[in-house]
Amino acid sequence: MSATANVTKIDYYEQLNVSRTAGDAEIKTSYRKLAMQYHPDRNPNNPEAEDKFKACSEAYGVLSDPEKRAAYDRYGHAAFQSGGPAGAGGPFGGNVQDVGDIFGDLFGEMFNMGGGAGAGRKASRIQRGRDMQMGMALEFEEAVFGKEKEISFRRMEMCVECHGTGAAKGKSPITCTQCGGRGQQRFQQGFFSVARTCSVCNGTGTLIVDPCTVCRGETRVQREHTISVKVPAGVEEGTRIRYSGEGEAGKFGGPGGDLYIVLSVKAHAFFEREGDDLHCVLPISFPQAALGTELEIETLEGRETIKVPEGTQSGREFKLKGKGVPHLNERGKGDMIVEVRVKTPAKLTRDQRDLLRQLGDTMVVENTPHARGILDKVKEIFS
Repeated sequence: MSATANVTKIDYYEQLNVSRTAGDAEIKTSYRKLAMQYHPDRNPNNPEAEDKFKACSEAYGVLSDPEKRAAYDRYGHAAFQSGGPAGAGGPFGGNVQDVGDIFGDLFGEMFNMGGGAGAGRKASRIQRGRDMQMGMALEFEEAVFGKEKEISFRRMEMCVECHGTGAAKGKSPITCTQCGGRGQQRFQQGFFSVARTCSVCNGTGTLIVDPCTVCRGETRVQREHTISVKVPAGVEEGTRIRYSGEGEAGKFGGPGGDLYIVLSVKAHAFFEREGDDLHCVLPISFPQAALGTELEIETLEGRETIKVPEGTQSGREFKLKGKGVPHLNERGKGDMIVEVRVKTPAKLTRDQRDLLRQLGDTMVVENTPHARGILDKVKEIFS
């Protein structure tokens, strides 16, 4: 075993001080702050700061990429290790992302690093659209068996009047006279050349003198949009479905953002779900428990018969194999667990009382306290 086999990596979300539900903007902002804090130029001859800078950059390289983030959410660090679910030969094998590339992408617009990824780069008007998140409520059975449902929402779409230019018909945006089309203004601060967004063109590098009469120079307008969502069988509370490019349209012809559908599942009348297993409680009478019986019980796919043997104790569980929830994106199903509970009648007729007294006279139970078995104690700990 290699010397590094027992090294435990810090969770990427914890590394960037964000929650697992953080959006792209929050992740990017947190990374900017941490990278500024630990950048080697600000911490000369400080190996600890350099290590933290590299670790934050590695975490950002994964969480800023939707596909890599999805793989990490499912498999953790194993998604990027050789031999893991997406090992060296898979789409996420090898190094996650070069630290220099990440830093250049984010900070080239802020520092003049002399030949770095962002040095002297001309600003682009093109902007990616914002990601959107919508909630969708499902009935319990819809989550189990899958469902195709339509969802409508309002989003920003490209203005068809100006085709996304923001200018009136026959007109075009002009180059910003303040920044010369760069979208940035640079200021020298000590060792750093700091770039700030141009206050005149707001970073686009252009000015719209004659705005479009429909979008008023915004390049986009808000419209109602409907999408058909295919919910696969076996989803559960909180499952996210991603539709690439179905978010808000980008500005000036930029790519659209992504749409995330977050599912919520309504409770069932008597079934409870644990993973892919279904649990329910079935009340039975004392004679049924004592003498044994066959009972029909409702499942999500019809009625099934269970055999209750003679002398069944309250709390005993019966398993119906394969009658649970389908495994998400896999073959097979979970099981259905039926717990029987002996129901004591609250009211009895005179004849029933006489019969029970006669039965009680024939049955002797030692009514003295006794120590619980070790299995009872273990069940209590985990209940």
